[in-house]
Amino acid sequence: MNLRQLRYVVATADHGTMTSAAQALYVAQPALSRAVRELERELGVELFARSGRGVVLTAVGEQVVRQARVALDAVEAIEGLSGGRSGGQGAELRIAATAALEPELTGRLLPRFARDQPAVRVRVIRCAGREAVAAALRAGRADLAVTDLPVPGDLAAHPFEQREVVLISPPGLRLRDPLPLTSLDGMRLVLPARGGALRSEIDALLARTGARPVPAVESDERGAWLGWVRAGMGSLLWYRSQLDDLDGLTVRSFMPPVTRLIGLVHAHRRLPPAARDFLAFAKETAREAKVRDHL
Repeated sequence: MNLRQLRYVVATADHGTMTSAAQALYVAQPALSRAVRELERELGVELFARSGRGVVLTAVGEQVVRQARVALDAVEAIEGLSGGRSGGQGAELRIAATAALEPELTGRLLPRFARDQPAVRVRVIRCAGREAVAAALRAGRADLAVTDLPVPGDLAAHPFEQREVVLISPPGLRLRDPLPLTSLDGMRLVLPARGGALRSEIDALLARTGARPVPAVESDERGAWLGWVRAGMGSLLWYRSQLDDLDGLTVRSFMPPVTRLIGLVHAHRRLPPAARDFLAFAKETAREAKVRDHL
């Protein structure tokens, strides 16, 4: 038995279905279901019974959930004691990120965090993809990570930002707005270089749409992307929040919208004070951004 299994059982009891529980915890549904079944086998009891499209607690399941809540509350209280907190003085914080998300981390979050916590030494660990990020967390090489959600069930996830993929085009290009994804077929695009992590993200998106654009430029020089678009060499498929200086260019959303959920992730273990501080700071930053967007 472990805390992850208890969290999953409590979430399933609260949400009524394993699918809803997995969505609330930002983990894959098969991982949650597997963890619950493993706990049932270990205890030798059935915790949930099917009811329509959902599940309900059995009599013994109600007892287990009641005790699980007590245990989880106790763990949270113990973690909150943090007797060794020193305000982050002399601490090191290791944050893993994929190549596509590292600029978000180093360009927006870390400078602000450094102003609030100047004594914390932050080390960014660049990873080739989500699998490498998860491996770094499991091995203890990173305290936190910025990555796509959902993540495997043995990791804890905190949603941070819903990021929109948009099309940035030269002026005068006549296209619908919003744009159907099928319109990308045959379109000239400025693309990241082949073989890299950035290109893999775009290729995965294009594979889901079935569209086959024409590579006009292939380069990882992000600073030059918008210049090539302005020169009329092609359009750019990228994240709205990661581009500045769009004057003179046309930005179009897709229909249906193409979004990507970004989160802060860590292993199910007690975080060091600097990591907890960064997690709280990032959540507050996300809340402030949502307030600004709705003003």
